[in-house]
Amino acid sequence: MKAMRLTASGAALAPVEITLPAPQQHQVQIAVEACGVCRTDLHVRDGELPDLRYPLTPGHEVVGTVIAAGPAVTSLRPGDRVGVPWLAHTCGECAYCRSGHENLCREARFTGYTQDGGYAQQLLADARYCLPLPAGPAAELAPLLCAGLIGYRAYRAAGVAPTLGLYGFGAAAHLIAQLARHEGRRVLAFTRPGDERAQRFALSLGAVWAGGSDQRAPELLDAAILFAPVGELIPVALQAVRPGGRVVCAGIHMSDVPGFPYRLLWDERSVSSVANLTRRDGEEFLALAAGLGLKCTVERFALEDAERALERLRSGQLTGAAVLEMPRAASVATLPAPP
Repeated sequence: MKAMRLTASGAALAPVEITLPAPQQHQVQIAVEACGVCRTDLHVRDGELPDLRYPLTPGHEVVGTVIAAGPAVTSLRPGDRVGVPWLAHTCGECAYCRSGHENLCREARFTGYTQDGGYAQQLLADARYCLPLPAGPAAELAPLLCAGLIGYRAYRAAGVAPTLGLYGFGAAAHLIAQLARHEGRRVLAFTRPGDERAQRFALSLGAVWAGGSDQRAPELLDAAILFAPVGELIPVALQAVRPGGRVVCAGIHMSDVPGFPYRLLWDERSVSSVANLTRRDGEEFLALAAGLGLKCTVERFALEDAERALERLRSGQLTGAAVLEMPRAASVATLPAPP
């Protein structure tokens, strides 16, 4: 089967023919229908995350169909449609895992980072970490598995925030804006300076105001979520939130944070981050997304165009999310009849 692989830090993705081993114990083999393209994939490609090992297949927003299962798998069978998210495995025994914080497990493994991901026609995944999916086109479900999930975790971390600022209006923000509007919150969108296309997109999804991140917010925010991986935005957002307001950083990687005067943090303002996700996050958010009918705006690419998709993401040219789609024949060719 074909996969788009990284062979070194900063190297372009290259098509490679590989053969997967048979699934072991709790593993399932999945024929990939679609895989979302996430900013974390850019950090992986550019070598900005620690402990990267090559060769590596990126991709952690995977929608596909089970085609084979290991002997210990009881929850899935061939023909089941599943989502494969960022969190690929945890130890299940540490204090974090036992207290409902498996996202912080020090032994965790991650799809498309510490093990091969979904920029491929097939992949292996631990069945216990696959997520059930609502009905819908694969390309429109894929972004829910990271952009949606990490956005949801950041949204919850922001707390009760009737007026919410979103810095960076891409795949995650366009989903969370819909959720916030459904819950009656006022959304203010901050984009790259001069990005009128993204600002129009935000307004079309119900934002009450949209402007550049270099503009002063027209009103104080109760909380702000930073989806843009730009450390310079932390003091900007702190200036924009009211006393007691929160600034939540949603990315796995961010440029260095500049020094700023303590007065920006004073008055019980706070800055926090969110890390990874839990399976409970996934189950809650996917059910919520289905119930609310959240709409993913996507730009579709062929698997072999993964590098072009990443560059469009890097340059800010996308509206919504980028998704790699697999040829249907390739994704289902090895699907056996259910027993």
